Amino acid sequence: MSLYECVPNFSEGRDAARVQRLAAAARAVAGVTVLDVESDAAHHRSVITLVGAGEPLLDAVFQMMTVATREIDLTKHHGEHPRMGATDVVPFVPLGDSTMADAVRLAERLAARVGKELEIPVYLYAAAARRPERADLAKVREGQFEGIRETIGTDPTRAPDFGPAKVHPTAGAVAIGARPVLIAYNAYLTTPDVSVAKRIAKAVRARDGGLPEVKALGFEIPDRHRAQVSMNLTDYRKTPIHRALEAVRREAQRYGVGIEESEIVGLVPEDALFDAAEYYLQLHGFRRDAVLERRVRAVEAAAKGGETLAGFTDRLAARTPTPGGGSAAAASGALAGALGEMVLAYSIDPKAPDAALAEIRDALTAGRRRFLSLVVEDSAAYESVRSARRARKDRPGDAPTEAAYLTAVRGAAAVPLETARLAQELAVRLESIRGRTKLALASDLVTALALFRAATEGALANVATNLDDLRAAGAPTAEVEAELARLRPKG
Repeated sequence: MSLYECVPNFSEGRDAARVQRLAAAARAVAGVTVLDVESDAAHHRSVITLVGAGEPLLDAVFQMMTVATREIDLTKHHGEHPRMGATDVVPFVPLGDSTMADAVRLAERLAARVGKELEIPVYLYAAAARRPERADLAKVREGQFEGIRETIGTDPTRAPDFGPAKVHPTAGAVAIGARPVLIAYNAYLTTPDVSVAKRIAKAVRARDGGLPEVKALGFEIPDRHRAQVSMNLTDYRKTPIHRALEAVRREAQRYGVGIEESEIVGLVPEDALFDAAEYYLQLHGFRRDAVLERRVRAVEAAAKGGETLAGFTDRLAARTPTPGGGSAAAASGALAGALGEMVLAYSIDPKAPDAALAEIRDALTAGRRRFLSLVVEDSAAYESVRSARRARKDRPGDAPTEAAYLTAVRGAAAVPLETARLAQELAVRLESIRGRTKLALASDLVTALALFRAATEGALANVATNLDDLRAAGAPTAEVEAELARLRPKG
């Protein structure tokens, strides 16, 4: 089942009962879960995070928008945050095996329904944008409710993608789109001077030459007697939370102010928090698979029969460095071993088992289990290299850091080397009994051998990449090179 996150933003942050009615409309739809509800009175805005499959999620969001259209009057709305609609923005975020193209199609379908049934003009934005300038939400919302109300019917650049060419009298307009995971992150300054917050926001946001994938605005938060730098981190791998925070801190120091505290609005990927923890705790050799809860989850998954193939391929397809080619090579070896076991299970006579065939079957069973461990070990080894590389960049020339980096790279080479060695050994043994297996299983045997070759070649390519890193660091590589040459297919 393809899942999506949806994070509709509503122009209501002060009436708790109304916010709960918005959330209740989503909770009433089977197959949709409300993960989080965040409200801010100063911004007069609520962010509600949902997750579900496409059809139920579409219905849930539409029901929420119906409530918002009925209950929120923008002609009486005033808050710090820019807004154009009662339901201001609706982003769909693909999860798991769903794709951005799938999310765009959901956005388009919701837009068509909202335009027709609620008579609200809809602008498609981000990945769903039909005009290049509308990829930027700030451009879509320019002028806010009042400005759009004046120009939508006369300015062709303000024509909506769906719905009437006039704003809804009280619910305004809405932006609906698709995007990757976004982190909403705010920093409160030790001053109420909003002009300082605005100058800092301009310095750190991407469109004015600041940090990549950062959108930022400065706001006054009267009830706290503080100014706030409000940021959207649209790709936390390009600009992680800690880098955004430190950039704000440096700019604030120019004006003699500091950061009192910061906050995350809505949900956040756990890896984004690990990034910040590694930075502030100076965990230069930290391995994320050493986190207790991650280990427990792995044990629980194993107890339930392990991760599904669909789950593994979802992670493999994601825009993350792990799992990668080394893990895929080991997974190919596991599949090859399992298929070889099946061939032998049918080829061994249970009444008079052939000892040699049984021995090879047992070797394939043990090999399959080892390959599954290597899938995990390859990802962990690469994460160790990433951590060591960051530490090396932070402390160039530091002897212990250099030694830790070499250890990590050697480990990253050792894992795929074992994958290649084991795959080749089992392939030779399986090939040796080709004539003693059942003819009806010939295609299965061929597939198993092909998977072993894929595991070997993929793993060796991984080793070669790590060899380049070892050479660049001036480490001896003769032993690994000799093993690489031995394992490479001849001819």
